[in-house]
Amino acid sequence: MTERPPQRTPNRQLAALIAEAGFSNAGLARRVDQLGLEHGLDLRYDKTSVTRWLRGQQPRGTTPALIAEVFTRRLGRRLSAQDLGLDACAPVYAGLEFAGSPEEAVDIVSGLWRKDSGSHAELRKIAFTPAGLVVPSRDWLIGRADDRVGRGELPPRVPPQGRPAVPRQRTQTERGPGQRVTPGDIAALRSVGELFRALDHAYGGGHARQALVRYLEHEAEPMLRGTYGEQTGRRLFAAVADLTRLAGWTSYDIAAHGLAQRYFVQALRLAQAAGDRMYGSYVLVTMSRQAVYLGHGREAVQLARVAQQGVGTSAPPAVQALLHAVEARGHGVLGEVRACTSSLVRAERALDAVRAGDEVPHWARFFDEAQLADEFGHCYRDLQQYRAAAQHAERSLQLRAPGYARSRLFCRVVLASARLGLGELDSACSLGAEAAAAAADMRSVRAHEYVREFERRLEPYRDAGPVRGYREKVAALG
Repeated sequence: MTERPPQRTPNRQLAALIAEAGFSNAGLARRVDQLGLEHGLDLRYDKTSVTRWLRGQQPRGTTPALIAEVFTRRLGRRLSAQDLGLDACAPVYAGLEFAGSPEEAVDIVSGLWRKDSGSHAELRKIAFTPAGLVVPSRDWLIGRADDRVGRGELPPRVPPQGRPAVPRQRTQTERGPGQRVTPGDIAALRSVGELFRALDHAYGGGHARQALVRYLEHEAEPMLRGTYGEQTGRRLFAAVADLTRLAGWTSYDIAAHGLAQRYFVQALRLAQAAGDRMYGSYVLVTMSRQAVYLGHGREAVQLARVAQQGVGTSAPPAVQALLHAVEARGHGVLGEVRACTSSLVRAERALDAVRAGDEVPHWARFFDEAQLADEFGHCYRDLQQYRAAAQHAERSLQLRAPGYARSRLFCRVVLASARLGLGELDSACSLGAEAAAAAADMRSVRAHEYVREFERRLEPYRDAGPVRGYREKVAALG
């Protein structure tokens, strides 16, 4: 006698929510597929899939979390997989959500820190997805600063009759739930950011990235869950946004592109909680730079334009120069000569308008003549205007401080590529060898990829004496 398969229980919770949301089965499947694309997943569900879920079949992997997110967006309240009668899962692809509240933002970003600081190697293998840029940048553009971020004091402990209250003393190293965040705590976050930034510039993102993530997990998260008023809370969210962006930047530098993308999205949301519109534009600039590096020029341009639209014309000239320069890089990748040149001209005019004593955000102070010349050099290299690229790259190297070792390496490769484009093989190989030697001392995938890209350009000249000499020098680096 053949046994019948076990009967599944119909999922009435899911059926009720489908009715409330006004979805058809096909409409729900389509939205799950679209959300999957935002997270780098090719799901291909259809109305039959939804019928199976309603009959009690459990979708696999991260799909329950994606279905819950579809209903959350539609109904305007946070819903979990369990609320839909589905098995919970740990969505590895989470992190591209633009949270609805500061509390939710803290939950999402702290989850990223914990996964990243642990043994979740798969988190660093997640692919970058251009579709995942659309919703966060749109939500930031149309969103407003949160009405309230402060977390009030815990209620005082009432002592027994006739006995004075004795406050519990904490050790200097202990931070518990509800502990008050002080201006000194925020100053420490800022100082830590400067330290890790300097290490990143000099030695690459892989040098101390994990230490930064652990710091965020063990120090920043307890602060975010502590006690603070509105003004302190805004400053706290701003400082943590800066460190989270830096965690994304260092992840980008080691080619963990999907993880970096998630850090950038969460930094953007934390900046909104801070009420810092201009810093949000800087996060979008960072996202645009990653898109340029990965060859997504159209998305890079759109991110830069969203940043410009978000801050308007009231931004300081140095910030405007940065925003226009990053847009130019996107046009350069696309080979759009006129649009690229126009953006570069706007960037140059904005930087010329900067006056001594102008108030410039700390994160925009790096954008000076050396950086602008670097942007020009990259753009003209991408447009194959090699003489102009060489002139600007040389100027950037003359002006750039030694501490920006990785940026100098990038610019040296741009100069080497320009010299090669001009037929100056000896000079190109000499510059390329200098860049390769610098890359050998860095834990930066981007630095090594710049060198490899130059070597690909050398391939047509592989039998020439200067190229053989270059290869011997690189081989000697070990």
